[in-house]
Amino acid sequence: MSLVLASGSPRRKALLEGVGIHLAGVVPPSIPEIRHNGETPTAYVCRLAQEKAEAVTVPQHWILAADTIVFDADRLFEKPRDTADAVEILSYLSGKWHHVTTAWHLRFCQHEQNDDETPTQRGHCTTQVKFRALTDHEINAYIRSGEGTDKAGSYGIQGIGAALVEQVQGDFSNVVGLPMSDVLHALASVGVIPKRAPTR
Repeated sequence: MSLVLASGSPRRKALLEGVGIHLAGVVPPSIPEIRHNGETPTAYVCRLAQEKAEAVTVPQHWILAADTIVFDADRLFEKPRDTADAVEILSYLSGKWHHVTTAWHLRFCQHEQNDDETPTQRGHCTTQVKFRALTDHEINAYIRSGEGTDKAGSYGIQGIGAALVEQVQGDFSNVVGLPMSDVLHALASVGVIPKRAPTR
């Protein structure tokens, strides 16, 4: 069974290829990422993952989409609009715990038209991350690196952004962009990858 990644994230692609999964294609979807009034962060990220999966049509392939958000209570931290926004986000997160939730949606695309009857698997995972108390110099130096420009929360934990982090509680790969244990289990259950041999 062939898998198409409905995401332009090089980090998600690297996570999948890093465990030997061959991707038949990478097709970044184009959907508006606008939170509805009264929508919780978790409901928002799950909806985006589903909409992204449904926006990509490659018949006779499994489509995997995902979306990651960074939030504290009801406040979301999207990709920074500019340097000033990145400074504000990282200053807020400094010395605090925050949540990182990734939702994923896996569906089988049978035809050119979206078919609600196609098999699907979905899920979401939340990891708690605590930043060190950052100095203004550290924040500005990190922003100048450019690493957090295209990332929710203005940082990437898999790169030099790891130096901003004091503690992680939960799935590390989830913060990178995919909760790999959950996703690999789903891919194995539908035959995209072989099922793991039972442990003795």
